Amino acid sequence: MIYNTNDSLQKVFVMNNVVETVKEKLLEYVKQSCEYDGQDSWNKHIYQHIKNVYRYAHDLAIKRGADVEICELGALFHDMSKVANFGPRDEHEKYGAQMARSILTELGYPDNKIDLVEKCVLHHSSDKDCTRDTLEEQIVADADVISHLDGIPFLFFLAYNRKQLSAEKGSEFVKNKLTQDFQKLSPQGQKELKERFDIIMKMLFVE
Repeated sequence: MIYNTNDSLQKVFVMNNVVETVKEKLLEYVKQSCEYDGQDSWNKHIYQHIKNVYRYAHDLAIKRGADVEICELGALFHDMSKVANFGPRDEHEKYGAQMARSILTELGYPDNKIDLVEKCVLHHSSDKDCTRDTLEEQIVADADVISHLDGIPFLFFLAYNRKQLSAEKGSEFVKNKLTQDFQKLSPQGQKELKERFDIIMKMLFVE
């Protein structure tokens, strides 16, 4: 195929590197938000969480035979609105989906693929009731939960530092969050993580 303009060549380059381009955009937002509001440790926590979700989504996509690129992009955008300070945090999935559509459209990403990424972002949160119709949506949501299981200290930090909860209320918050996460896993995700989840609950929360 012959391209007659440098713009066309540039568009092809961006399309072939769309995941790397979005990674750079995410890091740019992290740096800007840290400089703007001074919440360096908080935004770094979220950035690390996003990186973990990206890694798990990549691995799960390969394991379950899903579209790897869609899962990777869904993971990168799923909490991006938080570090970009775009919209209220309790609606971060809605604003993250808006960011995904805007950025990917600007990059010339195909509309049908943008729709899939947008659904991954909209439906990743265990805090919201939603149906996940595609394998990619299920994978991004499962990857988010796995990262929560890995990041339990961060959940306690959220409870005690950010939410300023009492010791009892903070413990209850983390327990409820982990339980809710597990219940929203896909059937395959629950099967894969049940033993680990049971051990975590037994060790952290004595009945």
